[in-house]
Amino acid sequence: MRLEAITWERLGDLLAERLLDLKPADGSPWPRIAFDGAPAARPGDLAHRVGEALRVRGRSSLVVGTEGFLRPASVRLEYGHQDVEAYYGGWYDTGALWREVFGPLEADGDGRVLPDLWDPAADRATRSPYVELPPGGVLLLHGPFLLRHWFPFDLSVHVLLSPGALRRRTPEAEHWTLPAFERYERETDPVGTADVLVRADDPRRPAWGG
Repeated sequence: MRLEAITWERLGDLLAERLLDLKPADGSPWPRIAFDGAPAARPGDLAHRVGEALRVRGRSSLVVGTEGFLRPASVRLEYGHQDVEAYYGGWYDTGALWREVFGPLEADGDGRVLPDLWDPAADRATRSPYVELPPGGVLLLHGPFLLRHWFPFDLSVHVLLSPGALRRRTPEAEHWTLPAFERYERETDPVGTADVLVRADDPRRPAWGG
Protein backbone atom coordinates (compact mmCIF):
# COMPACT_ATOMS: atom_id res chain seq x y z
CA MET A 1 0.00 0.00 0.00
CA ARG A 2 1.36 3.41 -0.99
CA LEU A 3 1.43 5.84 1.94
CA GLU A 4 1.22 9.61 1.69
CA ALA A 5 2.32 12.20 4.24
CA ILE A 6 -0.52 13.92 6.07
CA THR A 7 -1.24 15.86 9.26
CA TRP A 8 -3.22 14.33 12.09
CA GLU A 9 -5.84 17.06 11.74
CA ARG A 10 -6.31 16.41 8.04
CA LEU A 11 -6.39 12.65 8.63
CA GLY A 12 -9.15 13.03 11.21
CA ASP A 13 -11.16 15.14 8.79
CA LEU A 14 -10.74 12.73 5.88
CA LEU A 15 -11.71 9.70 7.96
CA ALA A 16 -14.75 11.52 9.34
CA GLU A 17 -15.85 12.45 5.82
CA ARG A 18 -15.49 8.83 4.78
CA LEU A 19 -17.62 7.65 7.68
CA LEU A 20 -20.49 10.01 6.89
CA ASP A 21 -21.52 7.86 3.92
CA LEU A 22 -20.54 4.46 5.34
CA LYS A 23 -23.40 1.95 5.38
CA PRO A 24 -22.94 -1.22 7.46
CA ALA A 25 -23.20 -4.34 5.33
CA ASP A 26 -25.41 -6.14 7.88
CA GLY A 27 -28.10 -3.45 7.84
CA SER A 28 -27.21 -2.04 11.24
CA PRO A 29 -27.83 1.71 11.62
CA TRP A 30 -24.59 2.06 13.59
CA PRO A 31 -21.25 1.95 11.72
CA ARG A 32 -18.55 0.23 13.79
CA ILE A 33 -14.97 1.36 13.29
CA ALA A 34 -11.71 -0.15 14.59
CA PHE A 35 -8.68 1.90 15.53
CA ASP A 36 -6.20 -0.88 15.98
CA GLY A 37 -2.67 -0.50 17.31
CA ALA A 38 -0.26 -1.07 20.14
CA PRO A 39 -0.62 1.28 23.12
CA ALA A 40 2.59 3.02 22.04
CA ALA A 41 0.95 3.88 18.71
CA ARG A 42 -1.84 5.72 20.57
CA PRO A 43 -4.76 4.63 18.36
CA GLY A 44 -7.12 6.18 20.90
CA ASP A 45 -5.82 9.65 20.05
CA LEU A 46 -6.89 9.17 16.44
CA ALA A 47 -10.26 7.74 17.48
CA HIS A 48 -10.96 10.82 19.61
CA ARG A 49 -9.82 13.11 16.79
CA VAL A 50 -12.23 11.43 14.38
CA GLY A 51 -14.98 11.62 16.97
CA GLU A 52 -14.49 15.37 17.27
CA ALA A 53 -14.45 15.76 13.47
CA LEU A 54 -17.74 13.85 13.32
CA ARG A 55 -19.23 16.06 16.03
CA VAL A 56 -18.61 19.27 14.12
CA ARG A 57 -20.26 17.62 11.12
CA GLY A 58 -23.38 16.89 13.13
CA ARG A 59 -22.83 13.15 13.53
CA SER A 60 -22.93 11.40 16.89
CA SER A 61 -20.19 8.98 17.85
CA LEU A 62 -18.98 7.03 20.86
CA VAL A 63 -15.29 6.38 21.55
CA VAL A 64 -14.68 3.15 23.46
CA GLY A 65 -11.26 1.84 24.55
CA THR A 66 -10.62 -1.82 25.17
CA GLU A 67 -8.61 -0.87 28.26
CA GLY A 68 -12.02 -0.44 29.89
CA PHE A 69 -12.73 -4.11 29.22
CA LEU A 70 -9.69 -5.68 30.83
CA ARG A 71 -10.35 -8.80 32.87
CA PRO A 72 -9.96 -8.70 36.68
CA ALA A 73 -6.37 -8.96 37.89
CA SER A 74 -7.03 -12.42 39.37
CA VAL A 75 -7.74 -13.67 35.85
CA ARG A 76 -5.44 -11.39 33.85
CA LEU A 77 -2.38 -12.06 35.98
CA GLU A 78 -3.06 -15.69 36.85
CA TYR A 79 0.20 -16.77 35.19
CA GLY A 80 2.26 -13.81 36.35
CA HIS A 81 2.60 -10.13 35.57
CA GLN A 82 4.64 -10.68 32.40
CA ASP A 83 3.08 -13.69 30.71
CA VAL A 84 3.08 -12.95 26.98
CA GLU A 85 0.55 -15.66 26.12
CA ALA A 86 -1.93 -14.33 28.67
CA TYR A 87 -1.43 -10.76 27.45
CA TYR A 88 -2.05 -11.76 23.86
CA GLY A 89 -5.07 -13.96 24.41
CA GLY A 90 -6.52 -13.40 27.86
CA TRP A 91 -6.20 -9.84 29.14
CA TYR A 92 -9.20 -8.38 27.30
CA ASP A 93 -12.75 -9.50 27.98
CA THR A 94 -13.84 -10.09 24.40
CA GLY A 95 -17.06 -11.74 25.58
CA ALA A 96 -18.07 -8.54 27.36
CA LEU A 97 -17.20 -6.51 24.26
CA TRP A 98 -19.47 -8.72 22.16
CA ARG A 99 -22.25 -8.53 24.74
CA GLU A 100 -22.07 -4.89 25.85
CA VAL A 101 -20.72 -3.10 22.77
CA PHE A 102 -21.35 -5.04 19.58
CA GLY A 103 -24.60 -6.79 20.51
CA PRO A 104 -26.54 -3.56 21.08
CA LEU A 105 -25.32 -2.27 17.71
CA GLU A 106 -26.58 -5.17 15.63
CA ALA A 107 -29.34 -4.54 13.13
CA ASP A 108 -32.01 -5.40 15.74
CA GLY A 109 -30.16 -3.83 18.69
CA ASP A 110 -31.27 -0.96 20.90
CA GLY A 111 -28.09 1.14 20.65
CA ARG A 112 -27.45 1.09 24.43
CA VAL A 113 -23.68 0.57 24.79
CA LEU A 114 -21.66 0.13 27.97
CA PRO A 115 -18.60 2.39 27.45
CA ASP A 116 -16.44 0.53 29.98
CA LEU A 117 -16.75 -2.34 32.42
CA TRP A 118 -13.64 -2.67 34.55
CA ASP A 119 -11.23 -0.23 36.18
CA PRO A 120 -7.84 -1.99 36.10
CA ALA A 121 -6.24 0.48 38.53
CA ALA A 122 -8.86 -0.07 41.23
CA ASP A 123 -9.51 -3.65 40.02
CA ARG A 124 -13.25 -3.30 40.30
CA ALA A 125 -16.29 -2.65 38.13
CA THR A 126 -16.60 0.92 36.85
CA ARG A 127 -20.40 0.96 37.21
CA SER A 128 -20.58 3.38 34.28
CA PRO A 129 -24.07 4.05 32.91
CA TYR A 130 -25.09 2.85 29.49
CA VAL A 131 -24.83 5.33 26.63
CA GLU A 132 -27.55 5.36 23.99
CA LEU A 133 -26.06 5.84 20.54
CA PRO A 134 -28.71 7.20 18.17
CA PRO A 135 -29.25 5.57 14.77
CA GLY A 136 -26.49 6.76 12.48
CA GLY A 137 -24.12 7.23 15.41
CA VAL A 138 -20.67 5.75 14.94
CA LEU A 139 -18.79 3.41 17.29
CA LEU A 140 -15.06 4.23 17.40
CA LEU A 141 -13.36 1.33 19.20
CA HIS A 142 -9.63 1.52 19.88
CA GLY A 143 -7.10 -0.89 21.31
CA PRO A 144 -4.55 -3.58 20.45
CA PHE A 145 -5.19 -6.88 18.66
CA LEU A 146 -8.64 -5.82 17.46
CA LEU A 147 -8.45 -7.53 14.08
CA ARG A 148 -8.02 -11.06 15.41
CA HIS A 149 -11.43 -11.45 17.08
CA TRP A 150 -13.85 -11.37 14.11
CA PHE A 151 -15.53 -8.27 15.49
CA PRO A 152 -18.05 -6.93 12.92
CA PHE A 153 -16.19 -3.78 11.92
CA ASP A 154 -17.43 -1.80 8.94
CA LEU A 155 -14.06 -0.06 8.58
CA SER A 156 -10.72 -0.82 10.19
CA VAL A 157 -7.78 1.54 10.74
CA HIS A 158 -4.41 0.14 11.81
CA VAL A 159 -1.91 2.54 13.35
CA LEU A 160 1.46 1.03 12.50
CA LEU A 161 4.81 1.36 14.20
CA SER A 162 7.95 -0.27 12.81
CA PRO A 163 9.59 -2.74 15.23
CA GLY A 164 12.24 -0.15 16.11
CA ALA A 165 9.70 2.60 16.74
CA LEU A 166 7.51 0.25 18.75
CA ARG A 167 10.44 -0.63 21.00
CA ARG A 168 11.51 3.00 21.40
CA ARG A 169 8.04 4.26 22.24
CA THR A 170 7.05 1.41 24.54
CA PRO A 171 8.09 2.05 28.17
CA GLU A 172 10.94 -0.24 29.17
CA ALA A 173 8.83 -1.83 31.89
CA GLU A 174 6.45 -2.99 29.16
CA HIS A 175 9.02 -4.39 26.73
CA TRP A 176 7.94 -7.87 27.76
CA THR A 177 4.75 -7.28 25.68
CA LEU A 178 6.66 -6.82 22.41
CA PRO A 179 6.62 -10.52 21.41
CA ALA A 180 2.82 -10.39 21.51
CA PHE A 181 2.80 -7.70 18.82
CA GLU A 182 5.28 -9.70 16.73
CA ARG A 183 2.90 -12.65 16.95
CA TYR A 184 -0.04 -10.44 16.01
CA GLU A 185 1.80 -9.31 12.89
CA ARG A 186 2.53 -12.93 11.90
CA GLU A 187 -0.87 -14.40 12.61
CA THR A 188 -3.27 -11.57 11.72
CA ASP A 189 -1.31 -9.38 9.28
CA PRO A 190 -3.02 -6.13 10.32
CA VAL A 191 -1.09 -4.19 7.68
CA GLY A 192 -2.66 -6.30 4.94
CA THR A 193 -6.02 -6.72 6.66
CA ALA A 194 -6.92 -3.15 7.65
CA ASP A 195 -8.88 -0.91 5.30
CA VAL A 196 -6.78 2.11 6.25
CA LEU A 197 -3.13 2.09 7.29
CA VAL A 198 -1.51 4.90 9.25
CA ARG A 199 2.25 4.86 9.83
CA ALA A 200 3.17 6.77 12.97
CA ASP A 201 6.89 6.10 13.47
CA ASP A 202 7.38 9.85 13.74
CA PRO A 203 4.37 11.05 15.76
CA ARG A 204 4.73 14.52 14.24
CA ARG A 205 4.62 13.30 10.65
CA PRO A 206 2.14 10.48 10.02
CA ALA A 207 1.55 8.89 6.64
CA TRP A 208 -1.51 7.04 5.47
CA GLY A 209 -3.10 5.01 2.74
CA GLY A 210 -6.41 3.29 2.15
